[in-house]
Amino acid sequence: MSALIAAFLGAVQGLTEFLPVSSSAHLLLFREFLGWDVGRFGLAFDVACHAGTLLAVVVFFRDDLLAMAQSLPRALSASPDEAGRQVQLIALGTLPIVVVGLTFQGVIERSLRVPAVTVVALSLGAVAFFAVERMARGTRDSRSLTWPAALVIGGAQAVALIPGVSRSGATIVVGMALGLSRAAAARFGFLLGIPAIVAAAWRTAMTLDAADLTGSVAMAMLVGLVASAVVGYAVIAWFLRYLAKHPLDVFAYYRLGLSGAVLVWLLGT
Repeated sequence: MSALIAAFLGAVQGLTEFLPVSSSAHLLLFREFLGWDVGRFGLAFDVACHAGTLLAVVVFFRDDLLAMAQSLPRALSASPDEAGRQVQLIALGTLPIVVVGLTFQGVIERSLRVPAVTVVALSLGAVAFFAVERMARGTRDSRSLTWPAALVIGGAQAVALIPGVSRSGATIVVGMALGLSRAAAARFGFLLGIPAIVAAAWRTAMTLDAADLTGSVAMAMLVGLVASAVVGYAVIAWFLRYLAKHPLDVFAYYRLGLSGAVLVWLLGT
């Protein structure tokens, strides 16, 4: 893998991890369309890109995360402070993806990581965007979330293990349906995604063979990590500002356009 391809794929990861367009679908499709067989580079590079997006979200939400870390003892009490309650909500919201990941990850890897699945998932996600934007607009922030609501949003994150769904898109749609504002839904979804990104990177890292981490692989990993981190941070900052004033429609149209292009490509091959 050249440094240019590594930078490109890292930037794609950083861009699509936080926008509601599905990072897994884009990386899968870019590799299929362009014929990039990353071979033994693949697992190591995926770990690096996940580490980059993790770094982006941790740095951006560093104040929230520090407050939650300091409130951990109070999070176990019956009457936690705001940061402690946030810890509780994220812990509850993480349970669905843990259960689904442990139970169905093999099926997802073997059967669902194919372009045809992304066509369906991208299209259904677009329909969901249009639908939720035409419901009564929510104005509440994440402090109003209940434990059952956090579990439901966590369930949406678990569904996003299917390529094309998008963790960002699924959590925003469900959060808005529960009455949150767009920005509040996105913010909670980003924080909720931190344990999932850590788990994904760790699970993949455990399958790596240290003998494969040659100089060229290490260089590709470093380039991918930096690209995904820098682009990811910029996307989070921009996207939260964008959601304060704009609907999700443009992302719905993009998803429909991409799914249409993939469908044409599939029919032509």
